[in-house]
Amino acid sequence: MNILDASIVPEHARAVKQEAREFAIEHIEPAAETYYESGKYPWEVLEAGMSANLVAQDIAEEYGGRGFDLPQTLAIYEELYRADASIALTLQLASFGTDIIYKHGTAEQNERYVRPVAENEQITGLAVSEPDSGSDLAGMTTTAEKDGDEWIVNGEKYWVGNAVEADWLTLYAKTGDGDTRYDDYSLFILPTDASGYTVEHIPEKMAYRASKQGHITLNQCRIPDSHLIGDVGDGFEIVTEFFNHGRVDVAGHGLGLAAAAIEEASQFVHNREAWDQQISDFQAVKHDLAEMRMELESARALTWRAAKHVTENNNPGYWAALAKTTATEAAVNCAESAMQLYGGRSVLKENKISRIYRDVRVPVIYEGANNIQRDLIYKQADWS
Repeated sequence: MNILDASIVPEHARAVKQEAREFAIEHIEPAAETYYESGKYPWEVLEAGMSANLVAQDIAEEYGGRGFDLPQTLAIYEELYRADASIALTLQLASFGTDIIYKHGTAEQNERYVRPVAENEQITGLAVSEPDSGSDLAGMTTTAEKDGDEWIVNGEKYWVGNAVEADWLTLYAKTGDGDTRYDDYSLFILPTDASGYTVEHIPEKMAYRASKQGHITLNQCRIPDSHLIGDVGDGFEIVTEFFNHGRVDVAGHGLGLAAAAIEEASQFVHNREAWDQQISDFQAVKHDLAEMRMELESARALTWRAAKHVTENNNPGYWAALAKTTATEAAVNCAESAMQLYGGRSVLKENKISRIYRDVRVPVIYEGANNIQRDLIYKQADWS
C-alpha cells in the first residue's frame, strides 16, 4: 500500500524520502515494540540514523550537515513517524534548536556548537516550556539577569527533549521588562554541565515512551555573555519563527501516524472473517476506511501546500497552524477509527495500533496546543 506516495512531494525531496523509508523499515519498525516496552532511550537506532546521514542533517552544509530544507524534513518525518513516533522523535530532537543558532548566532557559536551536532559528536535540545506554561511563549518565568560578562539564570524548564542526554541546549529565558510582554525574552546556549543545572527524566509516559524529556532546575546558573544568541529581547520573535517551520514538521508527524493507523486497520479487516465473509466486505467497514483515506489525503494536501507557503514566508504562522492542527487531528481520527475496526485486539500492547492510538494524543499538544493554533488561524487569516 503506497499510502504516502511521492507524487505530492517536490522532486528535490523525493530521494531523501526514500532514504528515510528504507531506514525506517530496516531499523525503526523491528525495534519499535521493544523500545516501547522498555521505555529506554534508543541509542542504537539513533546511532544508526547518524550513520545513515538522517540525523541533524537539516544543519547547513557549511557547518557539516546536508542542508535539508523544510520540504525535505517534512518528507523524512512522514516516513519516520509512520514507522514509530517515539523513536522518530528521538532522531529529530538530536539537533532540535540548532536552526536558531545557525540563523541568529555568530560564526564562532556555529563552529563551536552546531558543527559537532551535524557531525554527530554531540546532541542537543530546546528548553522553552515550563511546569506551569507551555503554549504561552510570553508567559515563561525563567529569568536571566546580566552580571558583568555573565548571565545568571534561575527557574525551571519542563518537557525538554534530551535534557538528560544532551551536551547543550538552546534556552529561552526572560531578560527584562520590555514595552510589551513579547519583547522581554532572549535565547542562550546552555551547556548541560553548567554549574547550577540539575535535571531528571520526566516519569514514564503512556505514549512516546522511547523519547526522553526532562525537568530542569536552574539555580544561580551562570552562562557567559558570549552564549547569548542574537540580541537581547529578540527571543520571542526568533522562537515564533522557529515554530512556524516546526509546526509543519509536526504536521508530518500526524501524517505518518495517520498513514500507520490506516495500514494497520486495512491489513486487519482484509485478513479477518465474520459471518462467513471478509470483514472488509461490509459496507460500514468500507465507509470507515474511505473516511480515513479522505482525512489523510486532505490533511496531506494542506500540509504540503503549507510547506510551500512557509518556505516562501507567505503568512507562515497561518499556514503552519493550519497544517499542524489539521494533520494531527486527522491522525487522532484515523487512530480511533482503526481501533474500532480492529475490535477487542486493538487494546493489546503487542499490536502496533495500540501504540499508535496512544502516540496520536501527543502531537495535538506539543509545539502549541491545537486550541492555541485555532486562535492563530483566526488572528492571521485574511477576513477582508
